Amino acid sequence: MAINVQSLSDMIEKDVFTSKGSYGGRVADITVDLDRFRIKSLVVDAVKGSFLSKFVGSKKGVIIPFQMIQTIGDVVIIKHVSPVMTEGEELPNMAEDESA
Repeated sequence: MAINVQSLSDMIEKDVFTSKGSYGGRVADITVDLDRFRIKSLVVDAVKGSFLSKFVGSKKGVIIPFQMIQTIGDVVIIKHVSPVMTEGEELPNMAEDESA
């Protein structure tokens, strides 16, 4: 994927959304592979109430591998993911979460 960003610093503080339109947070940092001159991952600050905060709870930063990034423009679009469920665990009622 070609990225049309003038500098990496232009990506800091960009809003991050999933491909289904859920807000994830803002880009806080970028990890770069200097040997290959490629972005390895983005660190996203998962703000309270965002889609990503449901995965990490009280933790702040979420590392998004470059393979999960679909588009970088005015905003960053990442692939939508679903939480991994363990046996016996129930899905949270998202309708209740969104109305609160």
